[in-house]
Amino acid sequence: MVTDAFDLPEPTYVSVGGSTVATYELTPETAEPSADVVFCHGTPWSAQVWSKVARHLSAGHRVYLWDMPGYGRSAQGSDVRTDLATQMSRFAMLLDHWKLEQPFVVAHDMGGAVALGAHLMHGRDYSNLFLWDVVTLDPWGSEFFRLVADNSDVFAALPASLHKALVAEYIAGATYQRLNPGIVEMLIEPWISDEGQPAFYRQIAELRPEDTRPIVDALPRVRCDTSIGWGRQDPWIPIEQAYRLRQLLPGRSKVITLPGVGHLSPLEAPSLVQQALDAWLG
Repeated sequence: MVTDAFDLPEPTYVSVGGSTVATYELTPETAEPSADVVFCHGTPWSAQVWSKVARHLSAGHRVYLWDMPGYGRSAQGSDVRTDLATQMSRFAMLLDHWKLEQPFVVAHDMGGAVALGAHLMHGRDYSNLFLWDVVTLDPWGSEFFRLVADNSDVFAALPASLHKALVAEYIAGATYQRLNPGIVEMLIEPWISDEGQPAFYRQIAELRPEDTRPIVDALPRVRCDTSIGWGRQDPWIPIEQAYRLRQLLPGRSKVITLPGVGHLSPLEAPSLVQQALDAWLG
């Protein structure tokens, strides 16, 4: 059973670009919100990755989250495109739906590429951007990631028990610290249904490093202040990418590194991430 601290409220479903998107909004119970903060998740996660941090920030801010189509509680059917270019466009449209003109945006993993793409390719403006262990610079994608991408139909046909074990092991490989079993169950739950199993492999197959290269070329044109957070022991994307990313961004982006933390900073070290975001918003 997942603890309440990691549960988001029931989603509000909206149609974005023809796909059904699960969205979540958290607001302060007493005070007027100081800012609008939007969270983007990566793969193979959902908005639940940010739930504990989002609940913390919602004490003083209006917080928005979404499950990208193909993930979490959003549509997962075979007709749902999950390539990065499509997700960038959807995020831009979702910001319009929420009527957010200059929110603070926090993005993890490939959610960083999505947020940067909506900004650079679709003209959406942010007050500030915080990138955590983001998929942007080459190289990205593990050997397993590429193996699945080239053989997604074979993996989609695995027996359900083997599929569940594979997803759990894949997620474990992202972390430096072992996650609570309840959190692991929360992360794999969207992928173990009859629809979720093929969706897991399909989204991997549709993610291509060449889709992030136009973003990298455009990084000098980022129009907002940007901060970078990274787990020092990230096994998926080495920490040196944080400093390469800072060199490519305009201005002098602040880099925060978390010792003893892997790729899943929001779940491995939520209190440290909360402190960094409090200072950023403050």
